[in-house]
Amino acid sequence: MIIESKTVTAKNKAGGKGEVYITHLLTPAEMLGQCDMFAKVVVPPGASLGTHYHHGNSETYHILQGKAAYNDNNKIYEVLPGQTLFCPDGSMHAIENTGDEDLIFIALVIKSPEE
Repeated sequence: MIIESKTVTAKNKAGGKGEVYITHLLTPAEMLGQCDMFAKVVVPPGASLGTHYHHGNSETYHILQGKAAYNDNNKIYEVLPGQTLFCPDGSMHAIENTGDEDLIFIALVIKSPEE
């Protein structure tokens, strides 16, 4: 099966700076309700996804291209291609493109199991 991807533009996402481009690779229905998002995210130089908390889900980023400052519960890390970042349920994170090229990563949001 070939999936038709849809790209959306998000301005000041989660209080971040500038525009980011989110290409939804699968819909929640295609992921059988287990995941909220599986997407490729492009963050231009100087743009960011602002600080946001995860409640009822976790989020993973896998960096494909670019350089970024990653805020992991108020600890800032420089991240580079090939690194995988994980924000568990109940935590917060943010990411800002600090490089000269687009920051590109895969984002996966997985629902937490119900207790």
